[in-house]
Amino acid sequence: MRILSAVFCLLMLLFAVVQYNDPDALFWGVIYGIAALWCGFAAWRPAKVTGHVRLGLLLCLAAAVIGVVWFWPRTPGFWQQEVWWVTETAREGMGMMVTLLALGIAWLASRGRRKIA
Repeated sequence: MRILSAVFCLLMLLFAVVQYNDPDALFWGVIYGIAALWCGFAAWRPAKVTGHVRLGLLLCLAAAVIGVVWFWPRTPGFWQQEVWWVTETAREGMGMMVTLLALGIAWLASRGRRKIA
């Protein structure tokens, strides 16, 4: 799970970087950046995701669930390339889905082995 978290950390960083020419780049860059941060914690510092930090992850996960519902694409066939290639709302909805997946992976990875101090 830590390797998968590391892969998603890099993926979410890439998502954040490619927002540079988007009109709402700051909004989506922050969303993807937060997911990258949590995946990074889960990959390289899973023992740090405890207590209040874990609560922060759970709150971000809950916000991502709300975000998926809010940004769910209403365009028929939004998963098809010819649709999402030209429809911004389809891309944004799928971006929220990937963010939820990344945060879910970070949560699962942080539940794994922890150091006992």
